[in-house]
Amino acid sequence: MPAPSVSGECYSSRVQDTSPQARARYFELLAQQTPSQRFSNARRLTGMVRQLALAGLRDAPPDASDAELRVELARRLYGDEVAERLRPGLLDD
Repeated sequence: MPAPSVSGECYSSRVQDTSPQARARYFELLAQQTPSQRFSNARRLTGMVRQLALAGLRDAPPDASDAELRVELARRLYGDEVAERLRPGLLDD
């Protein structure tokens, strides 16, 4: 199986807020990274997104425990069925 392209062709119709020059530079820098570096960056960004999502959830029920927020985040990310299956492990503090 060939390696995925980082040229950005598949994103061109979705990304409308970035100039073509900036988009080209982004993909140029991305192509220079090793797979390990790209994975590490993706993992770091995913963690940041989760932290932001949890911070947003904190505003809704301010008295919710961290465990309850983890369950609600799972519900929003994966749906009710998956969240209910994950619930026991998410409630462990």
